[in-house]
Amino acid sequence: MQRKNRLIKEFADYRHQQLTDGRFEFIRAEARFTDKHTVTLSTGKSLSAAHFVIATGSIVGPSPLPDLDQVGYLTSDTALTLDRLPKSLIVLGGGAVAVEFAQFFARFGVKITILQRSPQLIRDFDEGAADVLKEAFETEGIQVYSHTRLVSASGVPGAKQIQFEHQGKVHAVEAEEIFFGLGRIPNIDRLDLERAGVIASLETILTDAQMQTDAPHIYAVGDCTGPYEIVHIAIQQGEIAGYNIAHPDSPRAIDYRLLINIVFTDPQIASVGLTEKEARLHNIPYVAASYPFADHGKSMIMEALHGFVKLLAHPVSGEILGGCCVGPVGGELINEIAAAMYKRMTVRELASMPHYHPTLAEIWTYPAEELAEQIERKP
Repeated sequence: MQRKNRLIKEFADYRHQQLTDGRFEFIRAEARFTDKHTVTLSTGKSLSAAHFVIATGSIVGPSPLPDLDQVGYLTSDTALTLDRLPKSLIVLGGGAVAVEFAQFFARFGVKITILQRSPQLIRDFDEGAADVLKEAFETEGIQVYSHTRLVSASGVPGAKQIQFEHQGKVHAVEAEEIFFGLGRIPNIDRLDLERAGVIASLETILTDAQMQTDAPHIYAVGDCTGPYEIVHIAIQQGEIAGYNIAHPDSPRAIDYRLLINIVFTDPQIASVGLTEKEARLHNIPYVAASYPFADHGKSMIMEALHGFVKLLAHPVSGEILGGCCVGPVGGELINEIAAAMYKRMTVRELASMPHYHPTLAEIWTYPAEELAEQIERKP
């Protein structure tokens, strides 16, 4: 905790220095729109501008259980401020934040139970990735219940209890503490967006590809608009909004073709571009091939045998459409496929690109070679 606090302070001090070095005016206050070009500040002052960028981020979403607020729970904001570990923990949710914190606490010796509403963990990834993660979790003693429905929360002597429905029966699990990992929502409630003509749907600010809202002079970026709660995406959105305000005659558009997702568990799970689930949903033609880390030299030496890599390619051109890595340093390895997709490389080009032996990265050449041969054999 001391190391964490020191690192955060170093980052925060640097950001504060950037914000207050005199390049622009920096004001600390809450703001509400009073009309399309004016905001009123909590300091009592008002500001008018030709353009606005809304970048208010997100907050922890509301609880689906009326009694959970009274029972109390940890969030991703509060869990990292603890000065002692709970002996046991119920994790509500199976997304990236939930599974990362679940394994984090489990490796400090906390007994973990995960209750997940969807049929699989990390539902945005393909089923194969979720299966590997669940197997790894169960090996570590983490109990996972998928496809559940939360029924109630209550305090019991010396513990907290969650009742949930699973496979047609109501079960109860008790723990010293509960972690709420069921997602976040845009932090926009207090902005009075309707006075500015900004439309929000399902609590999310609507924008076009240029990051403009329904009020064209007002832009929104980051978690308050989505569709992805990822730092590097928010940065791209902010850069596009800033560029378009400065260059209205040659606007740029956001492109999610190279979307990267990473879950920092062990094994790490990462993807870029198209997944098989998305391809099937949108009827996008593709071919796919995978290769297991359990049969790869460097990962065998490292005894990192969980997982696989997978490539998706266009069935005619061979252009790489997506990649998935479940395994050691997957978050690092996925960047090779992101770079290849950025240059629109084919699987044949990736297979022909030199890779040092023995390295983890050379595992990508195996599914690339398989797909290249498969595509070339087609009439």
